[in-house]
Amino acid sequence: MLEACIFFTILCGFFGIIFKKNLVMKIISMDIMSTGVIAYYVLIASLDGLFTPIEDETKNVAYSDPVPQAVILTAIVIGFSIQALMLVGVMKLAKNNPTLETSAIEENNTPS
Repeated sequence: MLEACIFFTILCGFFGIIFKKNLVMKIISMDIMSTGVIAYYVLIASLDGLFTPIEDETKNVAYSDPVPQAVILTAIVIGFSIQALMLVGVMKLAKNNPTLETSAIEENNTPS
């Protein structure tokens, strides 16, 4: 059930990127899709165990791997920086165009 919710989140972001015409909505859709991908990665990484890998002889439980957690933190930081860079690009486009719709931007910037 959780996998289906995560897959639905990824699909919502993917279809938002394809079908939305506003550039800010495309950026938000990309952020939603990346959140779903990160959630899926965390779900797969936590299948082995949910406990922190601290050695204790009294417990015999499955531990979670800390390496995927470090990779996910890196992915979150990279996703945030990419999102900030895209928003700066949209701000630059907004200075020259009255709207952020992709069709209007293409019409205004097409050479005659």
